[in-house]
Amino acid sequence: MTLLAFILGLALGISFWLWRQKKLYRQLEQILRLLPSGAEGVSLPLLSLLRRGISLSNQHCLELETQLKIDQQILQVAPLGYLQVDEENQLIWCNEQARLLLQLHRWEPGQVRLLLELVRSYELDHLIEQTRHQQKPGEQEWVFHPDCADAAIIAEMRSLTLRASSWPLPNGQVGVFLENRQPLVELSQARDRWVSDLAHELRTPLTSIRLVIETLQKRLQQDKERQWVDRLLPEVNRLINLVQDWLELSQLEQDPSKHLSLKSVELHNLIYSAWETLEPLARQKQLSLKYFGPDTLYLKADSSRLTQVFLNLLDNSIKYSPNEGTIHIEVTLLPTEDAPNSVQIHIIDFGIGFPESDLPHIFERLYQGDPSRRRHHELSGTSEDLPVRVTTGSGLGLAIVRQIILAHGGLVKARNHPETGGAWLHIELPSS
Repeated sequence: MTLLAFILGLALGISFWLWRQKKLYRQLEQILRLLPSGAEGVSLPLLSLLRRGISLSNQHCLELETQLKIDQQILQVAPLGYLQVDEENQLIWCNEQARLLLQLHRWEPGQVRLLLELVRSYELDHLIEQTRHQQKPGEQEWVFHPDCADAAIIAEMRSLTLRASSWPLPNGQVGVFLENRQPLVELSQARDRWVSDLAHELRTPLTSIRLVIETLQKRLQQDKERQWVDRLLPEVNRLINLVQDWLELSQLEQDPSKHLSLKSVELHNLIYSAWETLEPLARQKQLSLKYFGPDTLYLKADSSRLTQVFLNLLDNSIKYSPNEGTIHIEVTLLPTEDAPNSVQIHIIDFGIGFPESDLPHIFERLYQGDPSRRRHHELSGTSEDLPVRVTTGSGLGLAIVRQIILAHGGLVKARNHPETGGAWLHIELPSS
């Protein structure tokens, strides 16, 4: 009986040991599948394969660490700043350029600290949160004001215009590339100042030239001689208008509020007043204006500036509309007519519209776009020594429109209407 119990216990022990061995081998096989084998088709014991897999895995980790160091070294010398945060917005790593741009003097490599403790920038923090939430790349440009506790050097620190491009990473992390746009901003400002100074200096001699031409018009008797002067005067007037438009645009950009006289303005009457001014041009093409919106709507705006906006936009619509066509102006209140906080104005024509390649540049200075939309008039009568065509328009009209709308706290966009195929200008202004 004792022998039988011993044999039964021994059998149970051996069975349990075999079961444990089989389970262990299964676990080893599962681990082996996770490791790089590097020995396909080679018959080796399981433990040897496991040792080989661990060795290859260690080698792979070493290669990844080496590649990571190389990538970090490349980012260190890159002309762009780069920083990386974890799922809790803690700064994991940044290169030297990012440290200089964001003034990260309190952070050292290896530290993990909240980015908000190191950089007081709502725009950067919002971009990171948006990128993490949407899991899509983002972009933001803003003026960064460095935070400094040392009063002795705070006067020497300058604000920078930065552009950040973000990218979602695994495990809630976000990488951000930073570009210093300040040199381009300063270059653009210097260019604008130079051109404005030049325009200011040109205004007086151009006016003098126009006076001389007008005097010659009165004194010249022969038609052939007057023909030369008659063709010269429109070009001089165009140069004078270009100079005046540029100076006006520069003034609006430098201090928008200083050049606005805000008062209560009735929008419906203002639109029709601008249309009546241009009606002789519209009559030549038998164009009509259709207005859709409230009959009475008051805005707090500069009446003369807002009239200038509609004159510029309606003038463009008239020039590019087909004969016997219509121009639509639609005015709506948002969010509701009873509780509005903004006024949307849509100016829609049935013309040729904007080329898609021109749409991003419509409101840029001196941009006239595709030749098919350039304003020009054929001169009657030709001469072998005189040009047949004179191009009109300064290329500043829409740039001035944009600055006036921005000065009023609004926005303006250009696109092509999906139904008419013509130009579609969208203006949004505060309701009060």
